[in-house]
Amino acid sequence: MDPVSPQSSMALRRLINGYQVTQAIRVATILGIPDLLADGPRTSDDLAAATGTHRGALYRLLRALAAAGIFREEGEQQFALTELGKRLRTDVPDSLAGWAAFVGEPYHWLVWGDLLHSVQTGEDAFHHVHGTDPWTFRASDPERSIGFDRAMAAVSSQVAAAVLAAYDFGRFDTVVDIGGGSGTFLAAILAKHPTMQGILFDLPHVVAGAGPVLAAAGVADRCTVGEGSFFESVPTGGDAYVLKAVLHDWDDQSCIRILQTCRRAMTAGTVVLAIERDLGLPNQNPDGKFSDLNMLVATGGRERTPEEYSRLFALAGFRFVGATPSAIGTGVFEGVAVEDRTPAR
Repeated sequence: MDPVSPQSSMALRRLINGYQVTQAIRVATILGIPDLLADGPRTSDDLAAATGTHRGALYRLLRALAAAGIFREEGEQQFALTELGKRLRTDVPDSLAGWAAFVGEPYHWLVWGDLLHSVQTGEDAFHHVHGTDPWTFRASDPERSIGFDRAMAAVSSQVAAAVLAAYDFGRFDTVVDIGGGSGTFLAAILAKHPTMQGILFDLPHVVAGAGPVLAAAGVADRCTVGEGSFFESVPTGGDAYVLKAVLHDWDDQSCIRILQTCRRAMTAGTVVLAIERDLGLPNQNPDGKFSDLNMLVATGGRERTPEEYSRLFALAGFRFVGATPSAIGTGVFEGVAVEDRTPAR
């Protein structure tokens, strides 16, 4: 065996220890350090007083994150935000603060800690750890639900910018966002297309938070909100039905059920748009492939290739049109409802 260079060994060790960076970023975000640095550098003692934390321990956290590129240490134990760190502020348009707070959340952290169970059995680790599915688990605790919604909104903002730059929604009069959360993505579509109407649909406790999101985007007067389960029925009247980050949560049979529910609400020629990550080619796209692992442990779902989406669409009564990639690896997988409502075989 060829000797491993010290540089390769160090690079591997950084990958192995990646969880440490995740938790350090989460703690700094939960404490609000990025927001406290919005107006310029501050000392670690000043930040400790503002956050009620231990002076020495906070300094150690900040200098570690400065070495990772989140902050910049400027002498005299003063710290400033870097370009990366600015994305952890809660008041910037492309903030990832909600996501940073969620991924290290203890209940989610425990699920990733049970990855071995999923690999050995093919089952999601969430049930194994918590005894129920993630939707029921979060619905039972409003704080968990709020934290998850913030994480999804953070990701949705970035996805919306990339997808709207890559795909033209302007040909549609009414867009129905199925499983659309608090409406961040649909609000972005409507804001870009001022004559378009929107329908937001999700579980009752999820869409309960949609009002302020739609109002802040200035689109509340063009968007109606419906509540229910996409396994039972969805609103009629759209000429495009969006499923953003929905199908990857589910196994193939559940995806077919969701798509069939949508198909029952459509007329022939209506478009369905699954907005999901593309797995990418072998040895490429780690974001997509680790997202796939996240689906394995958290929901029992999976990320898919265009060929796999084509098969799901066909089995639910759609003709697969194609995939439109975006700059961040999230694609728009498009299907059209066929005349015959009997699923293709």
